[in-house]
Amino acid sequence: MIHSNDNGTEGIMYARSKMSRKACREYLEVMQGRYAAAGHRERTALLDEMERMTGLGRKTLIRLMSSEELRRRPRKRERGCVYGEDVRHVLSVIAESFDYICAERLHGNLLWMGQHLEARGELRLTPELEGKLGRISTSTIRRLLHGLAKDEYYLPRAKPKSPNPLSRTIPMKRLPWDEAEPGHFEVDLVLHTGSDASGEFACSLHMVDVATGWSEIAAILGKSQLVVADAFSRILSRLPFPVLQLHPDNGSEFLNHHLLRLWQEWVPGLTWSRSRPYEKNDNRFVEQKNSSIIRAYMGYQRLDTVTQVRTMNEFYEKLRLYYNFFQPVMRLADKHFLPLEGGGSRLRRSYAQAMTPLDRLCATSAISESVKSSLLEQRQSLNPRQLRVEIHDLADAILRLPKGTRAKEEQNVYLTLFRQAPQTVPV
Repeated sequence: MIHSNDNGTEGIMYARSKMSRKACREYLEVMQGRYAAAGHRERTALLDEMERMTGLGRKTLIRLMSSEELRRRPRKRERGCVYGEDVRHVLSVIAESFDYICAERLHGNLLWMGQHLEARGELRLTPELEGKLGRISTSTIRRLLHGLAKDEYYLPRAKPKSPNPLSRTIPMKRLPWDEAEPGHFEVDLVLHTGSDASGEFACSLHMVDVATGWSEIAAILGKSQLVVADAFSRILSRLPFPVLQLHPDNGSEFLNHHLLRLWQEWVPGLTWSRSRPYEKNDNRFVEQKNSSIIRAYMGYQRLDTVTQVRTMNEFYEKLRLYYNFFQPVMRLADKHFLPLEGGGSRLRRSYAQAMTPLDRLCATSAISESVKSSLLEQRQSLNPRQLRVEIHDLADAILRLPKGTRAKEEQNVYLTLFRQAPQTVPV
């Protein structure tokens, strides 16, 4: 049967057919030519076939075959524009402050960030704009921000790491994706070697909490026990919640007797686990952040001087505030297998509302109310847009710094330490 839409166009009603509206119309357009050229008996057979295929009534099909046009007519009156240039401008400022995250992560976080930026003079909001930011859909955000200029980085594949023969006493496992308690960290070391991995070079020690997405990074020169222990000490001094478990890969820079002894002194009863050799997805949370946080700014060129490492630590101090306080993170809420009609199954994932690591941390009991209040006050005092500019300026400054010449210039690793040690080597 034919029904009339609100816009005055005619539509086809079909209940028994599995064909989509578009497929049904295309099929009838093809059959209309055959129907016009057919005789009486052939038309009867064609109508029988169209009834079986579309589920439409016979009278409806006869009427459609006699009509001049099966295609939908355009709307007589188009809908007005709901989200104009004012919304697009506000979205562009908020998206820039969030470092151009996807529409799914922006959705649900536009209003509070817009109010946060308005308090710092970055934009102006009206009650009408606030209402639009609160009800705008994910697809509309994606459409309005389509083509927005972003910074592009070349991200080639990193080289695989060699297995560590000293890691046999540490059990192999994967941290569960639905871990709800903060303090279970995946740990990794990102090497800034460029095309030359000889000599001493800078590394970024990265820790990511599975439950909240909280990220901590420290830069070191080389991979000795001294600098790795110092990097962990730097991170522990600013981490607002306790460490319960460490889950590194099989590198000897993490799994050695000296570092295990130090961690036993710092955190008695700490749980250790490690990923399987050559299975990078066992450290999936930190590996993903290595790409989206560290490599996105530092790239893949060689960094190997004291000045570069010290500037990198200054950069990571600002980056941790920007990421943990202002970057919403999507967290997997559920996953299960759906059976398919032809056999087999497919995995279906659903995600919780995107929230910043700080908000996820404050929703748990891992920190006291005083610490929570202090962290929220610290975020309230920061301007994310200005902080992002400072981060990019520091990243550019690091990449412009001169590189060391290993044969002529010896670097003093003690000058990079968080806790200064006695000078035992020449500067």
